[in-house]
Amino acid sequence: MPRFFVDGVQQDRVVITGADAAHIAGPLRMKPGEPLVVCDGAGFDYGCVIECVDAAQVLLRVLEKKRSASEPSLEAHLYQALAKGDKFELIVQKAVELGVQEITPVLTARCVSRPDAKSMAKKTIRYQKIAAEAAKQSGRAVIPKINPCLSFDQAAAQMAAYELPLLFYEAGGRPLRETVPPALRRTALLVGSEGGFEPEEVEKAAARGVQIATLGPRILRCETAPLAALSVLMALTGNM
Repeated sequence: MPRFFVDGVQQDRVVITGADAAHIAGPLRMKPGEPLVVCDGAGFDYGCVIECVDAAQVLLRVLEKKRSASEPSLEAHLYQALAKGDKFELIVQKAVELGVQEITPVLTARCVSRPDAKSMAKKTIRYQKIAAEAAKQSGRAVIPKINPCLSFDQAAAQMAAYELPLLFYEAGGRPLRETVPPALRRTALLVGSEGGFEPEEVEKAAARGVQIATLGPRILRCETAPLAALSVLMALTGNM
């Protein structure tokens, strides 16, 4: 059943406008009387029926409200080092599908991609659009937030507040199966760029209480590592 995000639901009526309304009226060719699901971005789904539809707006009547079953119990915040080309876009898309809650770009010592502030602001807008599209496609009930870019030190300091902060290091660390408790609720993941991390960065993170973890003996690409880590974390906590 088609799903759309709305800013808010007022009593028993919902109005969809803009590109989503045009999509419902055009490519989807939906008619009055057909069912449709809207999400409020706060974890609730609303089962609706179309009352009136045209390219400018779609009027819906709310039939039921329920907490979405698609949101994981694990709140995972991905701190991802900037990557070359369109790799970061792929990471955003797939991480959203896997259930990530937030994504923060990080500028580390070995990042090849080093956009200036103006370029990074434009990229962040695009990343947020990709996150919204991936959330719709995958049936999410929230749109994960793409945060402004941070330095390595800023990211490590933020991560220290999480229940389980993890840095994935290509030179070794503890396996996730030995690190993740089944009842884990909040975790932060820090994944490097194409060149990984400087040893000094790993030492700084560890000094702040960030645990050093491994994804096995093979060296994974920077676009593969965060997706593998999220998949394993979701499986270990019963979310896959």
